[in-house]
Amino acid sequence: MTKLPWYPLSLFSISLTTTLLVYLSLGNSPPTETGKVTLTPKIPPAEASNSIQQGKEITLNGKTYPIPWTQWRQGDTIRTGISDIGAMNLLGLELLSTKDPTLQPVRWFGTDSDRPLPILARFIAPYRYLDITELIQLAGGQLQVNNHTLDLNFPLAQINNIRQGNQTWGKRIVLEVDRPTVWQISEAKGHGVVMISGKASQTKLSDYDASSPAKPWINTDEDDLGSPVSQPESSSLFSLEDTGTLTKVHVNLPTAHGLNVFSLSNPNRIVIDVRADGMVPKEIVWTPGIIWRQQLVTINNGSKQETFPVNWLEIDQRSPNISLKPITTNFNGQTGTAPLVTTAQKWQAAAAINGGFFNRNNQLPLGAIRQDNNWLSSPILGRGAIGWNDNGQVYLNRLALQETLLTRAGNKIPIAFLNSGYIQAGVSRYTSEWGQTYTPLSDNETIVFVENNQVTYQEQAAKAGTKSYPIPSNGYLLTIRKNAVSSNLLSRGMGVNLESDTIPSEFNQLSHVLGAGPLLISNRRIVLNAVSEKFSKGFQTQKASRSAIGLSKRGTIMFVAVHTRVGGSGASLDEMAQIMQRLGATDALNLDGGSSTGLVLGGQLIDRSPVTAARVHNGIGVFVKP
Repeated sequence: MTKLPWYPLSLFSISLTTTLLVYLSLGNSPPTETGKVTLTPKIPPAEASNSIQQGKEITLNGKTYPIPWTQWRQGDTIRTGISDIGAMNLLGLELLSTKDPTLQPVRWFGTDSDRPLPILARFIAPYRYLDITELIQLAGGQLQVNNHTLDLNFPLAQINNIRQGNQTWGKRIVLEVDRPTVWQISEAKGHGVVMISGKASQTKLSDYDASSPAKPWINTDEDDLGSPVSQPESSSLFSLEDTGTLTKVHVNLPTAHGLNVFSLSNPNRIVIDVRADGMVPKEIVWTPGIIWRQQLVTINNGSKQETFPVNWLEIDQRSPNISLKPITTNFNGQTGTAPLVTTAQKWQAAAAINGGFFNRNNQLPLGAIRQDNNWLSSPILGRGAIGWNDNGQVYLNRLALQETLLTRAGNKIPIAFLNSGYIQAGVSRYTSEWGQTYTPLSDNETIVFVENNQVTYQEQAAKAGTKSYPIPSNGYLLTIRKNAVSSNLLSRGMGVNLESDTIPSEFNQLSHVLGAGPLLISNRRIVLNAVSEKFSKGFQTQKASRSAIGLSKRGTIMFVAVHTRVGGSGASLDEMAQIMQRLGATDALNLDGGSSTGLVLGGQLIDRSPVTAARVHNGIGVFVKP
């Protein structure tokens, strides 16, 4: 990683006198550009470590955003911090590479990647906060706390000039503004929006009329972000929309293109680049044990090469302060889906990646989930899985759970599935991990109650979904589907015992397991075999957004998200395996991809715009001890 030079002064030792001089030098008015203003960081003393108040909502010029913030006292002043990814998304800060998790260089107006503005970063689990106290002042903003909401108000910038041009790599839109200001970005297939806290003249609005702005993208749970975009030949590159406190720049995006937005000074400008390779490589040591990387990865695809923008996290699960755990949307059962961001926040996870498969209709799991030695859902179809424990051990392989019910009469009854939404003929078992009740998933199931290792009741259910049965807290329910086993073998009063084992046995020693598939890499070799894991032909050949988890040659865990290749469609399974190899994985597992693909850090998605992300059933969370 290239070492970045720093300003001779930087953000946090600025005194009140210096701040006043900055304003006076600009005519007693809020600054119109940051120019060469330099501010100095000052590491807070020990007494500054405790927050005096915090919250999870920020209003910006009256609009509310779900972004964590905190305040702490440092000497005689109160400092304000907001989560780093939230600051990036809300204020338009570009976070640059850093090896120091306590100091975050940014690019914003009077800075650039060679002369970054360093901002103090403080980690208060599960978020990393940036001290934006002086940054708000220099932008002419005001802040105040209203209950648990941080209110930020900025004067609106005036958009003085707009121009556009063609580049060898794509197209560029430049908006000149009279002062530094903030912006937010939203992207979907074929459409991007940059929302600037500023006003354009009526003439400018007329020149770039938004009377028919692009329609918002509707998530249909089908991932086709890289498929061709249909746009009228006469459609303009962009249009403007005035919403009162915001000027929205609606941009028509060609196939597999995105927005790269940054700011410049002298004069103050907001630059919007439309390009297929817009990802800016970076490596940020986010907190000890977690590194966030963005990079372009090139692989061989037959006679040509393909390049993929990749977002990934490297997590040192061997660190005493780091732990991982499967996370689900419902604390009280296995039914439910939610945005991955919501689930991560509910669990107070510092980072998360989407997990295994599930049924979108009934919102039930379809694969292995083991949490703290408890099977929330059993594996299916011998598909790939990853297991780990709190001692840093990690194991990836194809997985099966073998359960057998032994009756006092000497019968051995195989249990096909445990707490699973996967419906097949045979006997399935449901425990309190499934929820308080079980509702038959197919018609004519035979429900058997087992309490204290003895059958206590049996009932023939009728139509699926018409009646719920309480799951005994001191036992479990068995359901016999398609009369696969005679119910006479499980008559009332029959004593029973369970035998349980994993195949391979290595998974028995691991307290956490999550299954998905197919397995991509084992012992540095690509072992992809979607047929053996019983994936459909369509799934085997699909090119889509992908997520994967891997084990690096350094022994760390990798969370990886990939969407479209540069200028084209998403990744195939084979391409995803190659990408994981290029990133240094010795073992790797494909996770539920498509619109489920999601990578969360610090309470925000870092791999895609939230409007394109589907709800998911489960994931893997990363937890950092305070």
